[in-house]
Amino acid sequence: MLISSKIIEQSAVNFGTSGARGLVTEFTADTCGAFTAAFINVMKTNFEFSSVAIAIDNRPSSPDIAKACAAVLEQYGINVIYYGVVPTPALAAAAMAKNIPSIMVTGSHIPFDRNGLKFYRPDGEIGKNDEQLILSCEATFEPVTHLNELVTDSSAAQLYVERYTSLFDAQVLAGKNVGIYEHSSAGRDLYGDIFTQLGANVTALERSDVFVPIDTEAVSEDDCLKARNWSKQHNFDFIFSTDGDGDRPLVADEKGEWLRGDILGLLCSQLLNIEALAVPVSCNTAIEKSNSFKHVARTKIGSPYVIAEFEKLNNDYESVAGFEANGGFLLGSDITINGARLSALPTRDAVLPAIVLLAAASNATVSSLVANLPRRFTASDRVKDFATQRSLSIIEVAKADPDALLSHLGFENIKVSASNTTDGLRLTLSNDDIIHLRPSGNAPELRCYAEANSELVAKNYVEQVLSNIKAL
Repeated sequence: MLISSKIIEQSAVNFGTSGARGLVTEFTADTCGAFTAAFINVMKTNFEFSSVAIAIDNRPSSPDIAKACAAVLEQYGINVIYYGVVPTPALAAAAMAKNIPSIMVTGSHIPFDRNGLKFYRPDGEIGKNDEQLILSCEATFEPVTHLNELVTDSSAAQLYVERYTSLFDAQVLAGKNVGIYEHSSAGRDLYGDIFTQLGANVTALERSDVFVPIDTEAVSEDDCLKARNWSKQHNFDFIFSTDGDGDRPLVADEKGEWLRGDILGLLCSQLLNIEALAVPVSCNTAIEKSNSFKHVARTKIGSPYVIAEFEKLNNDYESVAGFEANGGFLLGSDITINGARLSALPTRDAVLPAIVLLAAASNATVSSLVANLPRRFTASDRVKDFATQRSLSIIEVAKADPDALLSHLGFENIKVSASNTTDGLRLTLSNDDIIHLRPSGNAPELRCYAEANSELVAKNYVEQVLSNIKAL
């Protein structure tokens, strides 16, 4: 018999901001089995269930990881419901409707040589406390020596389409030209149906048989150029895409300009009349400057922290939601849209904010809705292959003397007026601009976020910081 905590400890798979991730080579059958056995035993302490749902993204390594997880579930006598390739929120919604746990095999936006596991309780995404319980659990299981084929259940995909098409009139998007940048997204077979059923004219764009690691927080120049060219060629009102597992939206306006994820989340929250928000500290301060919400709570970066805040907010407010700078929208309470009740979905979702925004743009353009927000612009990018310990060391030194860090980064005439260490180091400058450094929780990368009253200034901040940080 194998003991889960020992197998996990021996692997290089670790929990990051959202799920357990690592190199594909580290996701051996027994490592997958260890995480699964531990997860099930932790869930059994609070929930009764006889089935567990599993779904995957389009990474080449995902099917075998799912089979290894299923093999251990079968050892425990648990029925496996396999939903195949669907977006993470589709899996979560279907499993929550059945009141059962679920496992999503996905590495989200990270390169295809890596992968991951996201775990869901019957009531939503696991929290940081659950993660620690999984890591320390001494669950036992037999070595995984055979991977059986899994039979796909299509009901999660159907429910996900119905979740959103049932909220609006069938012609709410009539006359809208929508491009779907499909690439290798887990939801690429569903998105066209959703927008078409709501009346839009849909054009599929650039489906890929090779996994494409789309990062909605660091959109490549190539993808920026593609969107502008597509909009001109097809006269699109809107372009919709997502990251690899379909929980983070990437949407472009009628000019082919990609919207920042937190701007999309802000617009969606306004249009849904959300009372209270929970958002990570890295999100745009236009949220507060808009004066649209009764309360805004700032958290560490990562959906588990946003979700943890929901429990507090739901005690005081009727409608609660959250979103991240990467665009994932989390619905923290049931809400009513057009007289229809939409159930809470406490995990990142890409479709809701996209549909709500496009429906609101029936008599306007998406860019005009954005233009009505407070003029605060954000930019972000990352240095790859930058050791996490090196990032932490730079930040720790800078906490004691943030002005010295600015000087080393080439900002000679700007001082720090305030610092925030909720997650990484977020510096508010004397001119009210913001520079935020944070090690990635999923890979050896250092991320830089910047905010200013000018898009060009924000971009220049990021470029200057990342070009100089390597010398520190």
